[in-house]
Amino acid sequence: MWETAAIVLIIAGIFFWVDSLRARERALAAGRGACERYGVQLLDETVQFAKLRLARDDEGRLRLRRTYTFEFSDTGNNRRHGAIVMLGADLQDMQLEPYGLQ
Repeated sequence: MWETAAIVLIIAGIFFWVDSLRARERALAAGRGACERYGVQLLDETVQFAKLRLARDDEGRLRLRRTYTFEFSDTGNNRRHGAIVMLGADLQDMQLEPYGLQ
């Protein structure tokens, strides 16, 4: 009985890990797209995991809500902060620290 529970937990952990990798890749793609769109540079070419919680989508289903942070530069010699919120596999919100338009 304990062996079965351990196997189920290991399989659930693997599914969670794979789902987290997919969400991170989608967040990275969204961050790259936003930086290209606004003409800023995505620094370090990565996003960092910041927060995980449960939330409901528009249809009332329970989903994992992951928040990722990233840094970008508008001048090339500074660092500004941004955040991406993924609800399940979908982009829910994106925020960029205000910067001066050139």
